[in-house]
Amino acid sequence: MKRITVGEAEAGQRLDRLLSRYLKEAPRSFLYKMLRKKNITLNGKRSDGSEKVQSGDEICIFLADDTCEKFAGHSEKRAVSYPVTDLDIIYEDEHVLLVNKPAGMLTQKARPEDVSLNEYLLGYLQKSGQWTEESGQSEEGSVRVNYAFRPSVCNRLDRNTSGIVVCGKSLKGLQKMSELLRNRSMHKDYQCLVSGRITDSRKIRGYLWKDPVANKVCVLAKERKNAAYIETEYRPVRVFADSTLLEVRLITGRSHQIRAHLASKGHPIIGDYKYGSRSVNAFYRKRYGLQSQLLHAWRLELPVLEAPFQAISGKVFQAELPKQMKRIIKEKEEG
Repeated sequence: MKRITVGEAEAGQRLDRLLSRYLKEAPRSFLYKMLRKKNITLNGKRSDGSEKVQSGDEICIFLADDTCEKFAGHSEKRAVSYPVTDLDIIYEDEHVLLVNKPAGMLTQKARPEDVSLNEYLLGYLQKSGQWTEESGQSEEGSVRVNYAFRPSVCNRLDRNTSGIVVCGKSLKGLQKMSELLRNRSMHKDYQCLVSGRITDSRKIRGYLWKDPVANKVCVLAKERKNAAYIETEYRPVRVFADSTLLEVRLITGRSHQIRAHLASKGHPIIGDYKYGSRSVNAFYRKRYGLQSQLLHAWRLELPVLEAPFQAISGKVFQAELPKQMKRIIKEKEEG
């Protein structure tokens, strides 16, 4: 028999989902059968799996230890050690972590062999003892299922875009931050250096259509099948002789939206090798060694939140611009 004590990080999820993570090799039909037969109980009572567990709840699994180990996959899989790197952490509490991602780092892996911010997040939490993929067993035989929940990034930035990435350390944190991103009550502002002079603030609209073969999007003036409506707002922060530093806010959030939308208006982001100007990019690469677009998610504004998110309720966070971007802007300001 195994006894699981639900921790704070696991609270709020459905019982059947927690069980399917703990006994990840067991078929769902088997888990529901065990629930019906009271071979798995929640706080000593029969359950159907739809109940949402709370911190301190006790789940008892009346199966042989070797059966539990088999369905948990422990006999075949060893604990994973995640990679560690220096993360520029802007803010951290028990539920949420904000990271200033550098350009060149993937937010999430695209291929099995990739290493992304998501893996570095797990490595950081693993090294600091805040999370482990393996369960720990107490003297009383009570198992805390730390690995039933896996911390994760909540929003994505392109590999060559730098700036704030929101991460959920607990299930509550991941669910709440994902909800705020989904309903757009969390505001994200970007700064970018674009070609050409822009002197007026504007709100621009269009339709974004993705070419899956070229892995590229294009902006259309009129609606088209499979094209998504987009809206982008920007204001000039600094206007130089041949370029402009813009502050941009996404009203809608689509892949490559800022890059493609600004390029469609004749003001591509400098260093953007997919949507930008070849000649302009060649100049900046030769002069500054620029390898990525000068686009940075610099500001995050959170709405008023209830417990347990009082610490970040209504707060504004900022991520410092990359050194190379600051250097280029400084040279332009100095003439």
